[in-house]
Amino acid sequence: MAETIDSTVLATARRWLDAEPDDDIRFELAALINGVERDDVGQADDLTARFAGRLQFGTAGLRAAVGPGPMRMNRLVVRQAAAGLGRWLLDTVDGAAERGVVIARDARRKSDLFALDTARVLAAMGIRSMLHPGTQPTPVLAWSITGIGAAAGVVVTASHNPPEDNGYKVFLETGSQIVTPIDTEIADRIGGFDPLDVPIAAEDDPLISWLDTSWNEAYIAAAPTVRLRPEVPGVSAAYTAMHGVGGDTLTAAFIASGFDPPIVVDEQHEPDGAFPTVSFPNPEEPGAMDRLIEVADRHGATIALANDPDADRLGAAIPDTRADAPGQRADGSSWRKLSGDELGWLFADHILSNTVGDDRLVVTTLVSSSLLARMAAAHGVHGVETFTGFKWIGRIATERAALGQRLVFGYEQALGYLVADRPLDKDGITAAIMLVEIAGLAAADGVTVQDRLDAIATEYGQYVTAELSVRMPPDEGAAWVQQLENDPPTEVGGVPVESVSSYPEANLVRLMLTGGTRLQIRPSGTEPKVKIYGEAVDLDPAELDRLLHALAD
Repeated sequence: MAETIDSTVLATARRWLDAEPDDDIRFELAALINGVERDDVGQADDLTARFAGRLQFGTAGLRAAVGPGPMRMNRLVVRQAAAGLGRWLLDTVDGAAERGVVIARDARRKSDLFALDTARVLAAMGIRSMLHPGTQPTPVLAWSITGIGAAAGVVVTASHNPPEDNGYKVFLETGSQIVTPIDTEIADRIGGFDPLDVPIAAEDDPLISWLDTSWNEAYIAAAPTVRLRPEVPGVSAAYTAMHGVGGDTLTAAFIASGFDPPIVVDEQHEPDGAFPTVSFPNPEEPGAMDRLIEVADRHGATIALANDPDADRLGAAIPDTRADAPGQRADGSSWRKLSGDELGWLFADHILSNTVGDDRLVVTTLVSSSLLARMAAAHGVHGVETFTGFKWIGRIATERAALGQRLVFGYEQALGYLVADRPLDKDGITAAIMLVEIAGLAAADGVTVQDRLDAIATEYGQYVTAELSVRMPPDEGAAWVQQLENDPPTEVGGVPVESVSSYPEANLVRLMLTGGTRLQIRPSGTEPKVKIYGEAVDLDPAELDRLLHALAD
């Protein structure tokens, strides 16, 4: 029996079954073990995938499908992660036990248990923990860390991942995400704990406390400070929370900012970890914003807004009245989604035009558009390009503050925007407030959001960006990028390669082609795929797309 699987894997799975606290996970694991004992090859492969290793804690924390085993998200894995985080805090952060950790969660499967178990593990280590009530947007958690003066923050969320996933994200005392080498330091300490034998305190331990709603209310009260032209009225906005946790907070923040409440997609407004109306709850994904656009069009909205499920990202769509607009409806109307870079350009243009000071700083990432650097130079402010991932933007903001530079804007093309001075992380709610102000200002000037983009193109050139994702296992993706670095092509799609640059910290390779086209490739940090990014100025978008596919082939 069980000849189809390594005996060590099977023995570990049986030990895990004995320790697993949740009946549903125990049932799932018992069924797998029984299948293996019947020599079911498929069950053996599945069990091996769940137990042949340990889910790695990286700069995005943990993220995987919920299920049994050390390669999935479950309470035993979360307890081990919490213990590693607690040990790191006690080892490296002054006063960590007394300052404590603030914890929040989304509405995904087992998020409530993961959050409470984190608090219980920390309490067993003598570390104070403070749990936000109910579900909270990630920006509220990050914002509250500095207000409370906590030593760190944890949010249980898988953000925009598929419905079956959950995750675990750690924030520093600055309200920014962890960066290298801290992720490695925490991971090393996680490995020092047996996930089946992590000490855990009682739920009513005196070191565990529950916050009231005052921190959410304080965040809402502060949100209007991102407005740079508060005298300008807003516009009619449609909105989807995409079954996530941002809906009520965003609506309240809109009202506090002097805007009408948004027109919501009712069936997607309340938190629901099953995501019944969207298979991939990411505004970037094709089809994810379809219901939103239908509502926006039906109500004659000026702009359509989408948060991802934990509300730290912002997607948007606008009416497209151009004569050559694709996909026009029978009444002649058409909508188009704005790319992450287009939103970044709109924010940068608005912020740099309505703020002053040569101490201003704007930051973006390697794979985002290079136009931000040109805009920064034109306005005489500091511009920095950093590694992929918003955590690096937070780090640059902290480092440059010591040099007297003041972050006024940070963004990454994956719909992440920071338009406030707190928290030092992407925030899809305050970004939505500013975008409505941008649309309102355009309307007051008698133009559209598209006109604003056209004006930017007139001033700086028509920047064209494109992305292509190629799904493959992480090890294959890393090997592909390494091969490009070691043996770069001399041409792509018939266009000569003029230079090759490598950014090992970001696992990224950049190719500059004749004519100024920029192609970049890197493995995704959160999904099993490789991403290719292209940018050019005054190039036919179809040609840029052809070059992306030529590189992929």
